Amino acid sequence: MPKINTTHKNIQDGEDRIDPYVKFKISGKEVFRSKTINKNLNPVWDERVSLLVDNLREPLYIKVFDYDFGLQDDFMGSAYLYLESLEHQRTLDVTLDLEDPQHPDHNLGSLDLGVTLSPKEGVSREAQQQHPSMRLSDVHRKAQLWRGIVSISLIEARDLRPMDANGLSDPYVKFRMGHQKYKSKIPKTLNPQWREQFDFHLYEEHGGFIDITVWDKDAGKKDDFMGRCSIDLSQLSKEHTHKLDLPLDEGEGVLVLLVTLTGVAAVSISDLSVNMLDDPHERHQILQRYGILRSFHNLKDVGVVQVKVIRAEGLMAADVTGKSDPFCVVELSNDRLQTHTIYKNLNPEWNKVFTFNVKDIHSVLEVTVYDEDRDRSADFLGKVAIPLLNIQNGERKAYGLKSKELTGPTKGVIFLEIDVIFNAVKAGLRTLIPIEQKYIEDEPRVSKQLLLQNFNRVRRCILFLINVGCYVNSCFEWDSPQRSICAFLLFVLVVWNFELYMIPLALLLPLVWSYILIASGKDTRQDLVMEDLLEDEDEDYDKDDKDPERKSFINKLYAIQDVCISVQNALDVVASYGERIKNTFNWTVPFLSWLAIAALCVTTILVYCIPLRYIILAWGVNKFTKKLRDPYTIDNNELLDFLSRVPSDVQVVGVTPPSSSLSLSLFSLSLLPSTYSLLSLLQVIFTVIYIDLCHSPNHY
Repeated sequence: MPKINTTHKNIQDGEDRIDPYVKFKISGKEVFRSKTINKNLNPVWDERVSLLVDNLREPLYIKVFDYDFGLQDDFMGSAYLYLESLEHQRTLDVTLDLEDPQHPDHNLGSLDLGVTLSPKEGVSREAQQQHPSMRLSDVHRKAQLWRGIVSISLIEARDLRPMDANGLSDPYVKFRMGHQKYKSKIPKTLNPQWREQFDFHLYEEHGGFIDITVWDKDAGKKDDFMGRCSIDLSQLSKEHTHKLDLPLDEGEGVLVLLVTLTGVAAVSISDLSVNMLDDPHERHQILQRYGILRSFHNLKDVGVVQVKVIRAEGLMAADVTGKSDPFCVVELSNDRLQTHTIYKNLNPEWNKVFTFNVKDIHSVLEVTVYDEDRDRSADFLGKVAIPLLNIQNGERKAYGLKSKELTGPTKGVIFLEIDVIFNAVKAGLRTLIPIEQKYIEDEPRVSKQLLLQNFNRVRRCILFLINVGCYVNSCFEWDSPQRSICAFLLFVLVVWNFELYMIPLALLLPLVWSYILIASGKDTRQDLVMEDLLEDEDEDYDKDDKDPERKSFINKLYAIQDVCISVQNALDVVASYGERIKNTFNWTVPFLSWLAIAALCVTTILVYCIPLRYIILAWGVNKFTKKLRDPYTIDNNELLDFLSRVPSDVQVVGVTPPSSSLSLSLFSLSLLPSTYSLLSLLQVIFTVIYIDLCHSPNHY
């Protein structure tokens, strides 16, 4: 019956609560792992396990960790239980002081155990061997599988306390449920309207608690606390949307939320010999479930993906012994499952099958291999990222492992077999709603290379527009009489016969032209993108490193880090959307290009058949009555949501920036509709261009 009593003050979660669990090892092998107790400094596990001990001289090694969703489980202390001391006392209550070998003077608390030593002859050897392994498998599986989804819509807040000298605040809301976290946007008002939606996984059988805190953003100093509240999910009925008005404790104002609890359809871990898609009957049922006839049933359930993690070969040696203790983590958006650990092996075989629900067919499946490390967080060994739309069903394939940023290879390969079944109509409709935000994202940071890379990407977009303008101007200047005559005749013909439906029809032409080029084998998209990005990385960055004046300039940028991050992200937003528009027309993602063709065809037919005034009237009536029909609707822009699914050039070549592309697309959704933000963005761009030209007049 383990119990931990701790006076440990250096809490890893940054709050006054942790999520502890305990590991037991004998002879370097893990023989038991306890369940995780959420948010408790004095947890009581009340678990019993029988362990087979061959040699009493081998101590039982016990480690306590704080569970973290981001794989960085924090070490909280360890202790040894010397079994020889129990040889003459068969039953004993033991208190072990936890220690950190690297910080022996720290007080980390204590662990209470009730230990009973029984002779091996009195218990069946087979039963002793089977019980702990089955228990460990049970705990491992229950710790990962969720039993439902909590959908939360953060609508608004009313009458918040002013925290700034001007009588306003910059409020944002932080949600926490176990290891899952979410942070809202930051408006500048005492009555903010967020209109944000996100999902948490529900692990507990009978609900759980969501802790909510409201903060005022302060640049350059600690954010001010504005109040807190919580939600007891056990009090809410499932499959029903609850509107909650939550008063803030320790503060002023009210938060308005919509909360819905739903069951989960298909999330599982199984052995290779037992999986649903290999069963013809179950496979047929799944195909029917995502068939065309059920396209408008449960629009959130787009499809299902099954990942067979077979084995890895030639992994990097992470331990001093020349071996590793690898385990594999499979992630799809915010869904995350992991295999067991194979100890002392560079060619592990997991033979596990993971099944996920697909909420967005444009998601990227990430498979990461880690080394379980003693008393420390896991070491990274390699990673692969596979877009769901690029998967060939049923193909067992070896994927070369890459670095964390996916910029280059690391040692080893991993063998996977993946199947994706989805409904194309649901997938297309889900493309037009905001993309799901990840719970865990890297903190934005100033990066010299990223700043220059984003500037060069913006420069390429601007140069393209300049070249188009020069080409059009050359027609007016009669640089080429033949071209000018053709342009003049086309201009007269189009203007004389112009109808509104010709606009979407004209947008179809570059899509069709690109398709013809690709079909004829003249596709040079990837080569050009790769060449441009590598040129920026190899030449521009090296040149900057050798330029003392530019080094000094970059050092100054670090002194105004917040401004630099804003400039860096703004440049990325502008460049990304320019590249995404281009990549829509050049068939980088065929599914999205076909979706664009379908939308343009429908638009052409509607505009041709319906008078323009009726279309504008329908649009206006919808806009004016939206809040009346549904006061708590989540605002979105379908065009920007569509473009957020199209990869930028950086994502196409696998060079992922430190700040996630998802957060950038969400940043852009809040940025583009605002005229003030557009002016600020243009000011930032021209400021960066001016500074760059001043410091390096001959660089470009």
